[in-house]
Amino acid sequence: MPTQQKKIIFCIAGVLSFACALGTAAAIGTQLWVKGTILCKTGALLVNATGHELEKFIGEIQYGLFHGERVRQCGLGGRPFQFSFFPDLLKIIPASIHVSVILFCTVLIIFALVGAGFFMFNAFGSPYETLHGPIGLYLWSFIACSCGCLIMILFSSEVKIHHLSEKIANFKEGSFTFKTHSEQFANSFWIILVCSLVHFLNALLIRFAGFEFPFSKSKDSGTITGAVDLMY
Repeated sequence: MPTQQKKIIFCIAGVLSFACALGTAAAIGTQLWVKGTILCKTGALLVNATGHELEKFIGEIQYGLFHGERVRQCGLGGRPFQFSFFPDLLKIIPASIHVSVILFCTVLIIFALVGAGFFMFNAFGSPYETLHGPIGLYLWSFIACSCGCLIMILFSSEVKIHHLSEKIANFKEGSFTFKTHSEQFANSFWIILVCSLVHFLNALLIRFAGFEFPFSKSKDSGTITGAVDLMY
């Protein structure tokens, strides 16, 4: 592939990596990871609410990695409540998983920035053949993509398997019991998915630029080695 086209490809990949780093950094600070509704089970059972009557006992909840908000509905109107994961909820949530999600988000940002820098270096500089060159580009893209996948897996398990929304809804509730009525992942979670796909796309762009995948042996190299052996 001509050098000019390689520069364009590396520039595109660098811009995409930098955009992913910014998007992940923005996603960490929001409370738009999960949105859902919570049912005041105790209140609904007391009045034997059914059908449209249940709407008076269904509140809302949304949260991110650090903070969130819930609206408590128990038949007397909505009562908003702000909460923070640190240090309020650490005793009732799977703290190790939650902290791991935040750490992998940080690693994703770091390696996305590193990848963006090396893509630009390969576009306009004269890289070495080791980590500065294509091998490094594959490595940074692979690490960033893997971190994105781990973030989604860990956070999904925290929400779905450990019932995070339900634990938050029942936080500091003495006489009332709340149950998750519905929940779905919000914009920030899908940003992580897009970033993972972008880093996978970057690896394909490196291959499209004419660089072999690491540890892959080309047929040409084997032919040359065989010819050398015959000479001796």
